[in-house]
Amino acid sequence: MTAPRRSDDDLSSREDPYNVTQASRIYFLPNLMTAGNLFCGFMAIVECIQARLAESSLTGEYLNATNAEHYKYAVWFIFGAAAFDMLDGRLARMGGRESLFGAEFDSLADVISFGMAPTLLMFYLIVSPTQGILWFRYIGWFIGFIYLLCAAIRLARFNVITNPLLHRGKKESSKDFVGLPVPAAAATVASLVLFLLQLAEADRSLKSWALALPFLMLLVAVLMVSTVRYPSGKNIDMQTKTQLRSFVFILVVVAVVVFYKEVAVFGICLAYIFFGLFRQWRRPKPPLSGRPPVTPNEV
Repeated sequence: MTAPRRSDDDLSSREDPYNVTQASRIYFLPNLMTAGNLFCGFMAIVECIQARLAESSLTGEYLNATNAEHYKYAVWFIFGAAAFDMLDGRLARMGGRESLFGAEFDSLADVISFGMAPTLLMFYLIVSPTQGILWFRYIGWFIGFIYLLCAAIRLARFNVITNPLLHRGKKESSKDFVGLPVPAAAATVASLVLFLLQLAEADRSLKSWALALPFLMLLVAVLMVSTVRYPSGKNIDMQTKTQLRSFVFILVVVAVVVFYKEVAVFGICLAYIFFGLFRQWRRPKPPLSGRPPVTPNEV
């Protein structure tokens, strides 16, 4: 008679996310994707260090690769981390295997992949001994820290507002992200680096183009901790329907990304950033009085 009772106890514990057993569950597939995210972030950091070693070497190479090639590897590892980050959440939601452990593990991996790796990518690219800009060497570390700090704050805030025991009002039921998502911020920095490296192949110099990196880092840092809402795409799945025009447009965008990836990916990231800003600007402001705004049907 004890077996059914244990089964009932286990079932009841699953309903309480703050039960110790339920909160610390490690589900294999979602957390495997999170581990892949962490691995890609770690490898991106390694590639940034190897790029710096290539710049300092007499031959201009390290492990048979130039500094630009190592930076490109770091960029693609960051994109890989973003892909793993997207998969772990979807697998957890599809299988109903979300846990507090998974949320915390995901945030810790994101700090490495989308916080530390883009920071080193920017820092080493700007203060490099051969092509760095002198006064950036004194402030580059500070700009990088501001980006890392905002990324950590953004992830901590996300964990708080998505807490399963948090009481949400009707206005907070939106699926949008509050603030620029950390993977989108990292993808923006990485795509800009990829774009700059593509442009630098003509004159072998990054000095004139690296000026854009600090300002972009500060912009995305501010947007991460802002209240600007960005679409999440969580409602898109295998059963999502679309119109023919939208389907053709998506195919065209995919083709452009495939053939012009260095420019197209950066353009898509910028479009995502300014779409949120434009939508925030167009959002109607709440009335000064307590009376709700008049709708067209009431006029």
